[in-house]
Amino acid sequence: MQESYVEKILKAKVYDVAIETSLEAAPRLSRRLDNRVLFKREDLQPVFSFKIRGAYNKIAQLSDTAAQRGVIALRPGIMPRASPWARARAASARSS
Repeated sequence: MQESYVEKILKAKVYDVAIETSLEAAPRLSRRLDNRVLFKREDLQPVFSFKIRGAYNKIAQLSDTAAQRGVIALRPGIMPRASPWARARAASARSS
């Protein structure tokens, strides 16, 4: 039986390293838009972005051989910061 998308999300290795970030109310914006507005505080993650989730999940799934060859982040910005962080955590998880 094929695994559902929700099951894949719940089994993703990101929960090994990413913290569950809070929702923060935005009262001024809520009043201005006449709607309840909440911010998801992904800036509280270790590399200040949700990018660690994808980087870690992908790197943690690499074979040992592929992981030893290394990873190249081709996008500017947060991903080059998230990739080394994720690689270090994945290597630590492999050795324990």
